[in-house]
Amino acid sequence: MGRWSFPGDGVGATEMARSPEWDSSGYSTGYLLAAVAARFVLPTLGWRWMFWLGALPALLALYIRTKVPESEAWKQHRAETTMHVLRVAAQYWLRFLYLAVLMTFMMFLSHGTQDLYPDFLKEIHKISAPRVADIAVIYNIGALGGAILFGALSQRVGRRKGIMAALGLTLAVIPSWAFGHGMPTIIASAVLLQMGVQGAWGVIPVHLNELAADAARGLMPGLAYQLGILFASPTNTVQYALREHFGYAWALASFEVVTILSLAVLLWVGAEEHGRSFVRPAQEARAEVSS
Repeated sequence: MGRWSFPGDGVGATEMARSPEWDSSGYSTGYLLAAVAARFVLPTLGWRWMFWLGALPALLALYIRTKVPESEAWKQHRAETTMHVLRVAAQYWLRFLYLAVLMTFMMFLSHGTQDLYPDFLKEIHKISAPRVADIAVIYNIGALGGAILFGALSQRVGRRKGIMAALGLTLAVIPSWAFGHGMPTIIASAVLLQMGVQGAWGVIPVHLNELAADAARGLMPGLAYQLGILFASPTNTVQYALREHFGYAWALASFEVVTILSLAVLLWVGAEEHGRSFVRPAQEARAEVSS
């Protein structure tokens, strides 16, 4: 499951802007279901069943393509040609560059705390694969709670402050997450850390959509997201290299501390358009059509 939730119809677009806590919870839900599958399917049926189960949600694209209507926001701001979309995006090149850098560090945040963490638990804490899957299920429940909590908070204090509050929780938990011992400490710190990580991610989709140009809203957030994935793709390689020099715990912890501090700076200097409407008032839209 992906992270993104884009504007729906006129009412849905407004509600999405009011409810960012739901934007990224799909990712945590998918991770949770994957952890459940790893716990029960992988040991009994093998990786091939895991592969095909993971492919099934792609069939939802057929339903979306045939049954879900186009949004009112898209209808109002639709660009006639691809070149028009690119020209609009080019006009906002500095903001687009900012979004791409922001997404790169957001990828460092999520993948840096998730990809190697199961291996970290097995190698450093000698936890068995079934128990690691159990821990993943538990901390993804916490991640869902974090997405809802900090998404709702961002409605009160703003997008950047909401994300920074989530990052503050993550930063505070890193010492026990990386260096703690004992199952209660490991589970509690993993839950709190992923509450912070996915709490930050819960605000990101609506924040990016609010910062995107109207006619390029289908391009700017999505392309910035994909570029973030591209630029952050060496995350595991970098962490492995750090592990060889400083040990596993210090590698994960130091990488994430630098990431969080960098994100704080990016958010501090960045823009915000909290609560921006994706649709124009009906009277304005009718006037434009009649003219």
